[in-house]
Amino acid sequence: MNIPILRLGREYESYDQVELDLGGGETLVTHTANPGLIRRDLLRIAESKAALDAIPADTLASYCEQAAELFLHADLPIGDAIQSPQDYIESLSALTRLPHTLVRMNMAKIHAAMSQVRTVINGLTRNLPLEIFDRGLTNLTDLAVNYYPAASSLGVSLPSNAPAVNSLWIPAPVMKIPVLLKPGREDPFTPLRIVQAMIQAGFPKEAFGFYPTTHEGGDTILTCCGRGIAFGNDTTLRKYSAFPSISVHGTGRSKILIGDDMIARWPEFLDVIVQSISANGGRSCINTSAILVPSHRDELADAIAMKLAEIKPLARDDDHALICGFANPAMADGIDDLITAQLKEPGAEDLTARHRDGERKIEAFEQTYLNPTLVSCTDPKHPLANTEFMFPYASITEIPQKDMLANIGQTLVVSAITEDQNFINQLLLSPDIERLTLGPFPTNRVQWEQPHEGNLFEFLYHRRAIQGNIPSRTT
Repeated sequence: MNIPILRLGREYESYDQVELDLGGGETLVTHTANPGLIRRDLLRIAESKAALDAIPADTLASYCEQAAELFLHADLPIGDAIQSPQDYIESLSALTRLPHTLVRMNMAKIHAAMSQVRTVINGLTRNLPLEIFDRGLTNLTDLAVNYYPAASSLGVSLPSNAPAVNSLWIPAPVMKIPVLLKPGREDPFTPLRIVQAMIQAGFPKEAFGFYPTTHEGGDTILTCCGRGIAFGNDTTLRKYSAFPSISVHGTGRSKILIGDDMIARWPEFLDVIVQSISANGGRSCINTSAILVPSHRDELADAIAMKLAEIKPLARDDDHALICGFANPAMADGIDDLITAQLKEPGAEDLTARHRDGERKIEAFEQTYLNPTLVSCTDPKHPLANTEFMFPYASITEIPQKDMLANIGQTLVVSAITEDQNFINQLLLSPDIERLTLGPFPTNRVQWEQPHEGNLFEFLYHRRAIQGNIPSRTT
């Protein structure tokens, strides 16, 4: 399988290539874009913007809805091959080690984001009509509102571990902003399949760039596009902190907080907690990585550990597979060594070790796995109490409710299981929580009418004060 660069709609083959093993004697070749090529393409970005501007946003939304069905069901061109949905599942699983069940789950999330794009955009714009992207102008009762694009392009540097994060950039072409995509090394398939589905549905091909590239090429996409979105770990993303035009999506450190009023009912929430930790193989930033409780830590922790220990590595094509192997076994080695070393510090215990057979790191089905792990901590400052790893891992710490918010740190998602109105008010005003879920719901729960992380509309568009002789809709 040979995947060329997509230079704003034009396929291009490079002498610089990366070869990956798909298994079964099949090889994937991706062509690598150099930074100079990317910069040259950005000189033509006005043509891409004009191609989108020529189509009403309502029509683009309809194209996206049609593309959702193509993405999920159609045979689509991927480089020099035609890829069926099953081909996509098998190829992506071979590169990322995601089991087929989790690839299908991620496909369903992407389909939902595309098919519900009007709901997504309504949530981002707070129900502004789509004409705002056609005219830059709309009327709210007797007030004229003007928004204009803050950028003519969006660059996105994507990861390999969670295909569904592609749903974050999907509204951009409907908002008439061209996208330049750097795929993760092990997942060129997901962004390209979405792009091909959108082109087949009617989007102008000039609106999409697909650039497998180096770290330097990724930096070029992020810094030279008007706006950029970067995924990765905190260390990798730190270099972008000086760029306000780049939105970073790093470690989530998502948490479950149980209030004084609900902790005695902990058995009712056990399945929600286990799902929050283990869904999508524990690879997402919205998976729970820490649980804070005011009491009952030991009995709740043992029950969670017992449930997690029941999740076993299975073959990738097994319909019951729930956890992933590591495409790079050295990463599993590093994580396992780090946890083992930090467990030697006082105040932490791996509770899942009591219930599982064998070690945390195991070799099975020709892959390296890390078994789900729950660590009980006596101190919220312990290095294992507020960290995140790319497998089903969480800590549980007992801490008074009044001290919880002072100890959570920056957190992508908090699921707060409480009906205490005073505590809820504190949660609502906390600057450390990106997304708040109230009630016994898993942290990986997504509602499309609410922004997932940040607000793409406010990132891509700015509001301008407007007054005087405002043109009517028919002008």
